Amino acid sequence: PTGTVPRQRPPRSDMSLGLTLLPLLLPLLLALLAAPAQAADGAAAEDVKIEVLHLPEVCSPKSKKGDLLNAHYDGFLASDGSKFYCSRTQHEGHPKWFVLGVGQVIKGLDIAMMNMCPGEKRKVIIPPSLAYGQQGYAQGKIPPNATLIFEIELYAVNKGPRSVEAFNQIDKDSDKKLSELEISQYLKEEFARDGKKRDPSVHDEILADIFKKNDHDGDGFISAKEYNVYQHDEL
Repeated sequence: PTGTVPRQRPPRSDMSLGLTLLPLLLPLLLALLAAPAQAADGAAAEDVKIEVLHLPEVCSPKSKKGDLLNAHYDGFLASDGSKFYCSRTQHEGHPKWFVLGVGQVIKGLDIAMMNMCPGEKRKVIIPPSLAYGQQGYAQGKIPPNATLIFEIELYAVNKGPRSVEAFNQIDKDSDKKLSELEISQYLKEEFARDGKKRDPSVHDEILADIFKKNDHDGDGFISAKEYNVYQHDEL
């Protein structure tokens, strides 16, 4: 597989608009275009076995749900030790960026990488129920009911795209909801920063797509709840 280790369900095809048209824009915008699937908080952390291989002398900040992480990781089958994934062989060896706790990676990795700090290395064992379950993942050469082992090295912990800071960056009038005008202005600013020429219809298509995915009650605004600001943040 390429990119981050995928969640159990394949990515929705309607993410393609933002990913194709705006490859250089901030993760903040991509987060609006792709409303995340929440990982279940009820999963027991003790089901994932975590061994800390290296802990930096200064261990801060520690990762939490909603943070944007940058990491390398290798995946192995526990049954025979064979490697099925290596992030260092993907995309010229660049570490992977993903938002923690929203289902961008398998649930076991979302759990395993909580409370982890930059520079920390972990070896984790993930049971099938928190990986690919009974169905396995044929494309990734992962058989059904496979227990997985990952060796992880975390490089960076940043505020995620759906943090309260990100929300406030768009919410210019501080009324705790995002209007079409505010998001339109944000799009224009990002287009200008990106520097590429685009047909005006691109702006309109993306704006419509953002509201389609996030304005659940159809009132013409994206509230903090609809934006999905995480529980550790307060508005």
